[in-house]
Amino acid sequence: MSFVPDDFIVPREFAGPGFRLEPLGPEHNERDYAAWMSSIDHIRSTPGFPDPDDDWPYPMSLEDNLSDLVAHARHFAERRGFTYSILDGDDVIGCVYIYPSPDPNYHANVSSWVTADRAQMDRLVWETLTGWIRTWPFPSFEYDSRD
Repeated sequence: MSFVPDDFIVPREFAGPGFRLEPLGPEHNERDYAAWMSSIDHIRSTPGFPDPDDDWPYPMSLEDNLSDLVAHARHFAERRGFTYSILDGDDVIGCVYIYPSPDPNYHANVSSWVTADRAQMDRLVWETLTGWIRTWPFPSFEYDSRD
């Protein structure tokens, strides 16, 4: 079942101040893996992580990461959830996840992280993406504040 209306054109890119988004896929595997593996403690301290239903991030193999990226790409293609790499040039500096909310009070749940060496960008990414998500067809969404 589609998470967004059939007539909604899901963005394939977004440009923010000092970063850009593109759908996360297998082509990001090595860069994505290096980004989050270098920042596990930082990601765990980011609002919205860890998810109570999933204790990620935790160490895993590059092959297991690839399996996760393939699943995210499939969800995107099936319009069941949308995961984007946050990039600076070609460097993966984070990720944003847009999925149905388990909380019946919200349509969507949004979470994002940036690498520890880009921690100063977390609030800017959150502010920018909060405005961007408001252009999506969600009556309501939750995205943990960076206040």
